[in-house]
This record gives sequence, structure tokens and C-alpha cells, in this order.
Amino acid sequence: MVKWLALAAALVVAQPVLAGPYQPVDKAAVPEAKRTASGLYLTAPEAHAMKTAGGDKVLFLDVRTRGEFMFLGSPIVTDANIPYAEMDDPPAWDAANKRYKLSPNSDFAAAVAARLEKRGLGKDAPIIVMCRSGDRSSRAADLLAKAGYTQVYSVLDGFEGDMGKQGRRDVNGWKNADLPWTYQMDESKAYLR
Repeated sequence: MVKWLALAAALVVAQPVLAGPYQPVDKAAVPEAKRTASGLYLTAPEAHAMKTAGGDKVLFLDVRTRGEFMFLGSPIVTDANIPYAEMDDPPAWDAANKRYKLSPNSDFAAAVAARLEKRGLGKDAPIIVMCRSGDRSSRAADLLAKAGYTQVYSVLDGFEGDMGKQGRRDVNGWKNADLPWTYQMDESKAYLR
């Protein structure tokens, strides 16, 4: 009974407020690149609490590239890595952003649907999407919302967090919040397409 009450509390998050020292996200303060049409946001600690309370009734997706997932680690509680975008093959240079170009994964929505179906969950199930720092996860959340998913939460600070004054991602995010993560890969979570 207690577990179901915790799940119910975690799922009633139109304004994500969870127990602990975390404040509701001020939607007006969300940077443009991280905004979603639905306005559903979580911080990394809130995402951890929601997934922990919701268990298999919440789908937690790491939408970073396979390379990021493999080389930078991933939260232990993620259910799968389904990249929202991947590096072009062969790689192309994105001069405007000073990095390799990323192109949207045309299989993204179908792969999410397959993960939900495997769990017996529908388009109304809570889905948490997380990238490096919140930009790609906002686009992934919008894509899923357009596909009819109603509870897609973007993790604003992502796995590595926002850039600090020294040019390092040390402001916030999953790793900087000391939430559980690992370099160990699990084939059941891997995107193998």
C-alpha cells in the first residue's frame, strides 16, 4: 500500500514537486533550448525520485548517443538508451556548434513505443527523457508529445549538467548531484539498431 501511495504521489506531477529539498521548476526561467510544448520538467534528483517511486510504471530513457551512453556512463535506474540523435556516418562537421553533426534518429518514436509495449504501458504512461544537459531531451519530449504521449518529462539538467564558468559541466545534473550511475553497460538497455 505504501509503495502505491508513493507511486501515486510521484505520478501526480503536473508541477513536479517531490519530497526533499527540491523546488518546483520555474517554467518562465527554463532556457528556450530546453523548453517543451507540454511544459513537463524534472531536475535530475526529481527524475531519480520519480523513477524510484514509480518503478516499472515509469519509463526512464537516456536519449544521448550510443557513444555518450557507453563512454560517459549512465544512471543505474534508466530503462534504455534510445538516442534521439546520432552522429552522421561518415561524420560531418557542424561549424556553427563546433562539433560533429548529429542527425535525428528516425527510429526514435518506434523504439519508445516498443519499450512501452514490452511493459504493457500505453501512451499515458509517465516517460522521463534525459540527455547530456536538457536540450536534446526537450526535442525528444516534443517529438513524443506530437506522437500522442501525454506524460513526457524532460530532465532539465541532464546527465552531465550545465556548463559552468570554467567551461566544464559542473553546475548541476545527474553526476554532479551524486545520483547513482555506472560505466557498466547492460545489453537489455542498449540500442542495437
